[in-house]
Amino acid sequence: MSDTTLRPGLAALSILGGMFTLGITDNFVPYISETGSLWQFHMVRGIMALVMLGLIAGMGFGVIRPISWRAVLGRSLFPATAMLIYFGCLSVLPIGVVVAGLFTAPLFVLLISVVFQGARVGPVRIGGVLLGFVGALLVIQPDPSALDPVAFLPIVAGMLYAIGAVVTRLWCAQEGTIALSAGFFGMLTIFGAVGLVVLPVGGPEGFDGFVERGWVPLTAAMWFWITVQAVGSMIGIALIFRGYLLGDAGYVAVFEYSLLVFASFWAWVLWGQTVNPMALTGMAMIAGAGMVITLRTKEAMPVRAVKVPEDAP
Repeated sequence: MSDTTLRPGLAALSILGGMFTLGITDNFVPYISETGSLWQFHMVRGIMALVMLGLIAGMGFGVIRPISWRAVLGRSLFPATAMLIYFGCLSVLPIGVVVAGLFTAPLFVLLISVVFQGARVGPVRIGGVLLGFVGALLVIQPDPSALDPVAFLPIVAGMLYAIGAVVTRLWCAQEGTIALSAGFFGMLTIFGAVGLVVLPVGGPEGFDGFVERGWVPLTAAMWFWITVQAVGSMIGIALIFRGYLLGDAGYVAVFEYSLLVFASFWAWVLWGQTVNPMALTGMAMIAGAGMVITLRTKEAMPVRAVKVPEDAP
């Protein structure tokens, strides 16, 4: 895309619209997690997403068949595992905390680039990494006398997502968005099916049992909320992808951090979840660090969608 076709205002609005949509739909997960199963949710939602992607490809808007099956499946392991952790955490942690953990991904991308790829970074981006990790500690607020490992899982999700971003560039530079998205949802479908095979039917009641439950009866309400989540996710990702087509990646990626605001706002409206001042400060530090790293990095990394490389077919 040439610079003359860039439309930064519309790009920003598209990204904000996508994040607004995801901020709402991710807050619908508790409607599923109280009685549903994480594994069933991912399997059913994954099948729905694959059908929608197949229809989109069938209408000529992309190619669903990957150039390299091995590369796409290998790459899909990392973001799919990240999202498995992300949605699992939504049932037991405030959504703002979970989203903040996921948004540490740009920090890990920079660290991976330095440690494993020999990239050279200046003091500004080094300061951004330090700021982000201090922010993560403020969000988690670890108590040595009562340390809960679950609180660290969103950061693990951010690290896995970062690895996925790095290997996307290395392994899948010629793949299109539809193929990468299908690989991602296909992997989540497999994860869900494996979980349903391993876990017994039913399981503990309540939100805490979301991860431990196997197959449960799919009520009309669960079908509705899974469908809403699947469609909302596809709409949100489509808007984000559109934003990256309309604007420079380094500019529009900054607007992805609006998800922290939208997700926390809807969590307060729908569930009465609040975030204490220290955690809010940490979230702001993570967002600020990510923005600094994004603006100082030549190739920005979308956190909730896949940007088609400029040399992709």
